Amino acid sequence: MAESTNLYPSVEVPQIKSESEMYNTEYRPSVQWDLAAGDFKRTAANRVPESDGVEAYKIWCIKTVYTERDSCLAYSTDIGTEMEAAEQESDRKAVELALNRTISEAILVNPRTISVSDFSFAWEPDSVHVSFIVRSVDVDPFTVDATLELS
Repeated sequence: MAESTNLYPSVEVPQIKSESEMYNTEYRPSVQWDLAAGDFKRTAANRVPESDGVEAYKIWCIKTVYTERDSCLAYSTDIGTEMEAAEQESDRKAVELALNRTISEAILVNPRTISVSDFSFAWEPDSVHVSFIVRSVDVDPFTVDATLELS
């Protein structure tokens, strides 16, 4: 006699990890980055040196501020800021509030970040200098400075 097969087979549903299980707050080392040159640092032997995890996190914070959201297909839509939209605000105070919001949102994506606060702005005719403090897991608070060109 032929064996009967179940029309609706049962399938085990995989366990979904919670966000706290998916992301850890360990600072992982990375290659060193030269912010002024916009490229990897190199030794005399043309090798790319490694930075410790905390330094890599600090560089990530700065690079995130300078990266326009949705400008690079390699990054998810969570990475970057919305500077172009912030520039379109009606006055300086509105631009400052928009910059505060977009920078905070961008850096808080990283699970190592606890808070972004104490923003200060210095305006020039074609740019704005923004400074703020980042508090993160197991690291003393540090200041991030960025100069954003206005179009």
